[in-house]
Amino acid sequence: MNPIELSDRIWRFAARVAKVVDALPDTRTGRHVAGQLIRCGTAAGPNYDEGRVAESKADFAHKINIALKEMAETEGWLKFIVIAELLRKKKMAGLIEECCELCRILNASVATTKGRRS
Repeated sequence: MNPIELSDRIWRFAARVAKVVDALPDTRTGRHVAGQLIRCGTAAGPNYDEGRVAESKADFAHKINIALKEMAETEGWLKFIVIAELLRKKKMAGLIEECCELCRILNASVATTKGRRS
């Protein structure tokens, strides 16, 4: 997968997260989770894209690592939605799987850039 394809994949993931946010119940917990999830779930795309045009290898690694951190936080909130029974596990499974896969891809990219194994 080339960098443009990965960027598109991350943005499509963010759009799916936005739909989950809109589907959360209008309860105190639902609103809190929605606020957290919309921030972290849409943050990886801009950070990854900024990393793609980084000024140095270190800057690239830093931006991609930020994207990874946001994706990891997103994974946590998606799991919480299932645990708290805010939405059905069946509805969330594919999104959680995609999140985990994107985390692995971003982690490998950071590891390669820093010259270490993932």
